[in-house]
Amino acid sequence: MAIDGLIILDNTGRAIAQSGFHSFPPAYPLLHIDALNSALASSPRQIDVDPVIYVQGLKLDSPSACCHVRRGELRYLCPVSGDVDPLYAFAFLQTFVDILHEYFGHLSAETLKDNFDIVYQLLEETLDSGGHPLTTSPNALRDIVLPPTLLHKVLSVAGVSGLASTSANSHPFASPIPWRKVGVRYNNNEIFFDVVETLEAIVNKNGQPAVSTVWGRVDSNCKLSGTPDLLLTFSNAQSLVDCSLHPCVRLQRWARDKVLSFVPPDGKFKLMDYRFAPATASAISQTSVPFTLRTGITVDERGGSIDLTLSSRLTTRTMENVYVELYLGEGATGANCLASHNASWTFNPRTQTLVWELKAVVPSANYTFRGSFTSTAENPRPSRAFRIRFEIPQHNFSAMRIEQLKLTGEVYKPYKGMRGTSFGNVEWRW
Repeated sequence: MAIDGLIILDNTGRAIAQSGFHSFPPAYPLLHIDALNSALASSPRQIDVDPVIYVQGLKLDSPSACCHVRRGELRYLCPVSGDVDPLYAFAFLQTFVDILHEYFGHLSAETLKDNFDIVYQLLEETLDSGGHPLTTSPNALRDIVLPPTLLHKVLSVAGVSGLASTSANSHPFASPIPWRKVGVRYNNNEIFFDVVETLEAIVNKNGQPAVSTVWGRVDSNCKLSGTPDLLLTFSNAQSLVDCSLHPCVRLQRWARDKVLSFVPPDGKFKLMDYRFAPATASAISQTSVPFTLRTGITVDERGGSIDLTLSSRLTTRTMENVYVELYLGEGATGANCLASHNASWTFNPRTQTLVWELKAVVPSANYTFRGSFTSTAENPRPSRAFRIRFEIPQHNFSAMRIEQLKLTGEVYKPYKGMRGTSFGNVEWRW
């Protein structure tokens, strides 16, 4: 199973960089770029474009598909042909985006253009000529492709090449463990874990959850000397299902004991993804939607009125960055609304979307939103559901905690830290 290549587009649909496509004619990548741009141009909303687009081949018997994702202002394309699972292409796209973030931080067209040499080196190292992912570990890539620094840029402009790595083992693949460098030393040995969970839910018009799922991931930042071997135990690991683990984790130990045994990479990495599936009735309440929304919408001729009341179900935590969105339907021309508690609202005439924004929703407080909208349609048809997004700092739906962290292979005692953040994406029907 292989993918044909990778293409990076800017926000205007023009190619910034692409892999070699050595086994394909020159028009092959252009064919997929045109197919994506045509699909975006013909769709009223870009989010409605399918992530996998059928592309008619240069020959009638050679069709292909274009798998694409958008991250920030950039789009990443993977053309695939033959019997290839699209998830294979999407997994590589996400891995490559993560690698670019490791090297450049914030990604933009200007950033990639300023570092063309590094981008093309990364393309060559992460994807071989046959379309198979090659080296995707950031620690291994840093030994081959040096990250951008001011010194490297000055030496490059001066024509100095072959700058050696500053580590004692500068040659690539010096470590027997692909994801960890050799000779790593820190004055303070510490490791941090960030548990990030997202609630995906659909609530019916009676306020009862029809679907409620919690997806989570554990990000880590490792600053440990030598080659530490860790044994990590979580408080309710039995409730974590559909797990996707970093290659450093020993799978048999996790399957047998539900503990994470691993030699961690150096620096930042994603330890695992999971789905939270509570096994007891008491845990189900933790995954309920953490707010209530009372809706009153009246649709009249060429317009309508809106009356909303939102309140938090949390007792100690504050919800932040709450956005309540409603698509007012084709023909919506404007809105006149009033939001309480210094909240704000906006209407986007291009997408016909009304957005109510609340910076903070504290417990035991009611937030109201009232107004009206106008439309050129004689019988307006607003969406039958609100889209609500929110964030809860220092909170986990799963209530997951670190029970124990054991270290072997080194003599020091590391400091461990953990924090949790929850996000939500709720469809509330009325």
